[in-house]
Amino acid sequence: MTRTVYVNGAYLPEHEATVSIFDRGFLMADGVYEVTSVLDGKLIDFDGHYARLERSLNELDMGNPTTYDDLLEVHRKLVAENGIIEGMVYLQVTRGNPGDRDFAFPPEDTVPTIVLFTQNKPGLANSPAAKKGMKVISIEDQRWARRDIKTVQLLAPSLGKMAAKAAGADDAWMVEDGYVTEGTSNNAYIVKGNTIITRALSNDILHGITRAAVLRFAAEAQMKVEERNFTIDEAKEADEAFITSASTFVMPVVELDGAAIGSGTPGSVAARLREIYLEESLKAAI
Repeated sequence: MTRTVYVNGAYLPEHEATVSIFDRGFLMADGVYEVTSVLDGKLIDFDGHYARLERSLNELDMGNPTTYDDLLEVHRKLVAENGIIEGMVYLQVTRGNPGDRDFAFPPEDTVPTIVLFTQNKPGLANSPAAKKGMKVISIEDQRWARRDIKTVQLLAPSLGKMAAKAAGADDAWMVEDGYVTEGTSNNAYIVKGNTIITRALSNDILHGITRAAVLRFAAEAQMKVEERNFTIDEAKEADEAFITSASTFVMPVVELDGAAIGSGTPGSVAARLREIYLEESLKAAI
């Protein structure tokens, strides 16, 4: 089955979709993106993803080519036309096609490029990985200084994932100045005693939409949360660890650089947070 995708106002079969070779997203990685999960055919935390999209665009002085209502309609139409029950909708906005290559921003009237497509992911909510946990390695964080902006500059995270794969692991946690920043495409957490520990928001990490929801649910469940830096050594001594992202929700981490975390099996805090997140997110899905 050929997917229907969305490019600059048009719904097209994926093999007919094209973007100019002069598009700044292609030439300069001058673009931002969002990924919204779909469960039971509904969008999870769409409002949060739209708000972060607007923030990313504003931080880059880039125009928003759409509105909340129009973008919601596009998401829903793509989900329906592609028969997505569990999966994701990928959205990318770039500064557009100035007609040539130049480091300087194009004229303000240059029309941004907007692209959306779906990915079918059956079993997203009941992932086997949630029951066995992930293995991660630590790597040096080599990304640029504005990681809070969700840009398409993803080469460093891609290299990190490949380093993890080569080491027989599932992902990598990036380290800067001795402290964990985040995973290659997720926020990182450890649990010590009754306390959930995760790095505080700043330009150093992505302001995760799932992160915000999970921390809110944790507080509502009377779980103690401490937002601060932590080291790899501290993580190895933790009782448990986990990650959050739009595509993994809450995923336990059971091994770091070959060392078991806690018992080496998924912990109760991660399991409970995943349960709460899925339950509450499905209630609010649109």
